Amino acid sequence: MTTQPDTESGGPLAGLVVIDLSTTLPGAQASQFLADCGADVIMVEPPGGSPLREIAGWPGLLRGKRSITLDLHDVDDLARLRRLLANADVLVSTMRPTSAARIGLTAEVLAERYPRLVTAMITGWGSTGPWAGYKGWEGLVLAKTGVMHAKRQLTKRPGPAYVSTPYASFGAAQTAVHGILAALIERESSGAGQLIESNLVLGMGSMDTYNWFYEMVLQRYPDAFEPMDSAYDNQDRPQAYLVYALLSAPTKDGRWLQFAQVSPRLMQAWLIELGLVEELANPKWKGFPMLESVELRTEFWEMMHERVGARTYDEWQQVFETNHNISAEPFRTPDEGLEHPQVVHDGRAVIVEDPELGAVRQPSTMIHSEGRPLTSVRPAPRAGEHSDQISSWLQELVESPATDGAATHSLPLDGVTVVEFGTMFAGPYGATMLTDLGARVIKIEPLEGDNIRSLVAFPEAGGAKVLQGKESVAVDLTSPEGRELVYEIVKRSDLVLECFRGGAAERAKVDEASLKKINPDLVYLSAPGYGVDGPYAQRPAYAPSIGAASGISVTDGGNATTPPTDRADLRRKAVTMHTAGATPAVQSDGIAALGVASAMLVGLYAKRKGIEVPAMVTTMIGTAAQALIAFNTNYADRPEIPKSDDQFYGLGALYRLYQASDGWVFLAAPTEKEWPGLVKALSVYVDLESDERFSTATARRDNDGVLAETLSIVFAGRRKQEWEDELTRQDVGCVAAAEANPESVLQTDPFFEAGYSVEAVSPIFDEHRRLAPLNKFSRSLTKADAGCTIGQHTRPVLREIGVEEARIADLCERKIIVCDD
Repeated sequence: MTTQPDTESGGPLAGLVVIDLSTTLPGAQASQFLADCGADVIMVEPPGGSPLREIAGWPGLLRGKRSITLDLHDVDDLARLRRLLANADVLVSTMRPTSAARIGLTAEVLAERYPRLVTAMITGWGSTGPWAGYKGWEGLVLAKTGVMHAKRQLTKRPGPAYVSTPYASFGAAQTAVHGILAALIERESSGAGQLIESNLVLGMGSMDTYNWFYEMVLQRYPDAFEPMDSAYDNQDRPQAYLVYALLSAPTKDGRWLQFAQVSPRLMQAWLIELGLVEELANPKWKGFPMLESVELRTEFWEMMHERVGARTYDEWQQVFETNHNISAEPFRTPDEGLEHPQVVHDGRAVIVEDPELGAVRQPSTMIHSEGRPLTSVRPAPRAGEHSDQISSWLQELVESPATDGAATHSLPLDGVTVVEFGTMFAGPYGATMLTDLGARVIKIEPLEGDNIRSLVAFPEAGGAKVLQGKESVAVDLTSPEGRELVYEIVKRSDLVLECFRGGAAERAKVDEASLKKINPDLVYLSAPGYGVDGPYAQRPAYAPSIGAASGISVTDGGNATTPPTDRADLRRKAVTMHTAGATPAVQSDGIAALGVASAMLVGLYAKRKGIEVPAMVTTMIGTAAQALIAFNTNYADRPEIPKSDDQFYGLGALYRLYQASDGWVFLAAPTEKEWPGLVKALSVYVDLESDERFSTATARRDNDGVLAETLSIVFAGRRKQEWEDELTRQDVGCVAAAEANPESVLQTDPFFEAGYSVEAVSPIFDEHRRLAPLNKFSRSLTKADAGCTIGQHTRPVLREIGVEEARIADLCERKIIVCDD
């Protein structure tokens, strides 16, 4: 019998006690990450067990935690919860604001009763604003914010398409982790806890790579650019030039591959391999890849398909193994994603022996250290397994003393300096998230700037989001003088983020060993696409290829990777799989960035506690596996994982899209307890209560198609906003589906006024709206800065490290640095 917090797992968060009241995916994923890092996570489950146990992947989601059964409607059990909270460090909850207030989980009550407690409230829509009372189902958020519109080309039918990957839940989970760790770091100086809030809307919004500013430019200059918000037209013909670099194509033996030849160097190698360089000498292809007509774009696209289809999968594998400038991934299911050669090499898939389920395969910890998982993954508990153990511990505890710390109102990461080596989005945006929390991030850029700056035709629009809040120091890192300047900056920094391919940091002499000789107290995180070594470490990694490798694309795209039956079928499937993995709004880049920020904060917190986490690594493919843990946790007799129908309406009659008279709505009433409310709300339109086909949950499952047809007739009779207003007023989950991309939707007045976007001032875009900081704190502050130009901060940073003006001028003259000030 234990009389203290569980510390069996070790790890950088060992000794932290986390009380987990979560009943939905984002909370479970947040506390799973904390448990994976060594925290003692105590799940509070209702009698009969948590609803989370109905998810097929529950053994992965609940792993490493302890479980106590408490009925929070019972006075004595509520008192036990309060005693737990009085002796805990962190509380995680996914309750709706009204439910949380009922048991005293408001910022004011928490601050009074539990002054050192850090509380993370994860909701669908936030605790304030016009949608705060809406139910927080993922589908509702993705429909109302426009994600289902952005993914509409998953299907040939008109209208939005259901999205299966839980992007918003994973985003909200990781942003909650960011808030928790930032608040814990701040608590080290203030002694005080606080309440932080994350929500699914902002969690989803964090994932867009560049489309926010593309949409903003279109709105500002409506006559200057021709909008192109989809990669293909309605005849499945290519419109966007990136479809060539991001080709989805089947091999001769029917295995679909996802290519990702995004940079000019990679695209050149790709065209040489396909034997198309000579073809481009023909004047008809002038301007490639921006070809003049849809006919020319389609012709070249089909030539590429033919060249890919001329070789078998094994023949293409030979190409990838011998030419690291050409890379493609076969589309894998989530289960197959854990069999990826790099995942296996890195030990990012583990087998955990469960006392009842037997062998359970699941992703390892998101963070690895010294080539191994951060902690040993332990089985999930049975419901209430540790009730007696934890109750005995509670009886021996005394109330924690009140804090003597001053309740400061500063930025939680004030004083933290990060140096970033990396390009594009997946790693660097992790550092961007820390700027909103107060960290100073110095981005070391090549003299010509990060490639992402030129990804979009409008100057700087491609990189504006990832550069928010950063200081740009443009320096030739390949020159000894440039490198020495960077070393001086590193001496004065707390953390280094490196996002190169395996081996590149060593060649550039900015690897962990080199930099820790300069600054032994440095926290260092490597965040490559695949790994720091191993079979894929040298390969370029982009969102579509990682989406294919991990199972994200198949999760969203369904059965589209079966061999094509004819030319039209090939076109349609190519469009579906491109949409599944390459839609900018939600993809593997954003998922990876969220994990990078979490890992950086773990390293910072550990350092403050005197704990070293050497050779700390996150990878794009490893973090993508974490996002799919509810799908890829596998064991004998695993229940069937719900899948979208072939037309991408949704998961069933009670969780899907319906066509209204003027557009589409998304209905979310999938649980047994929600059925009576839906029946009552629709009673003036249809009598569902007396229909025996729908009288029980089993009957509704057996007659799901009939129920969907019945509801389709009902919803077609009114306008979509009328349905949202009427049904949400009766606490039924239903929203009008947006018919614009989410990056545009979040900039509109209603979403701005609700706090999902804020004003910033950019040296390029002047005053504009940007995504709001991803957390709200009850006490600490956040900030929302804009992006920067290439080398904008070179001169002031060099002055700060003691470089004289005359030398700065000389360095500029000799092109060792670029100063844009």
